[in-house]
Amino acid sequence: MSETTTATTTPAPVTTGRSRGAVALNVARFALALFLGFSGVAKLIAHESAVESFERMGWGQGAMYAIGGLETAGAIALLIPILSGVAALAFCALLAGASVVQLTLLDPPNAIMPALLIVVMALIARDRQDRTAALVAMVRRSA
Repeated sequence: MSETTTATTTPAPVTTGRSRGAVALNVARFALALFLGFSGVAKLIAHESAVESFERMGWGQGAMYAIGGLETAGAIALLIPILSGVAALAFCALLAGASVVQLTLLDPPNAIMPALLIVVMALIARDRQDRTAALVAMVRRSA
């Protein structure tokens, strides 16, 4: 009687070409687009909380509408693959301003949130740098 041996092999892991970190950044990108989109729309419709904040700062409604428009446009751009890296970079600047405003004009302890969001936006911009490079190349070709 001959013995047959069967080799057991473990299946190779299935890879999708995306790391867990990239997936997490995509989830963060969509969540931030929703969060910042709602924040922008609140300013654009002059929600009472937005009006109150801008009155506390001593800024007019024009600034509220401008910032609301920037937030809304940026939130939409975060969802468009070729614009998402540039949008994340732009949000780094907008959030830096929000952090400074919180520190100087509103509630200093609340400055931590925009500062933390800058870190996430910088990671998104880094993850999307190939798309940003493609956008720059496309703009240069058309200019």
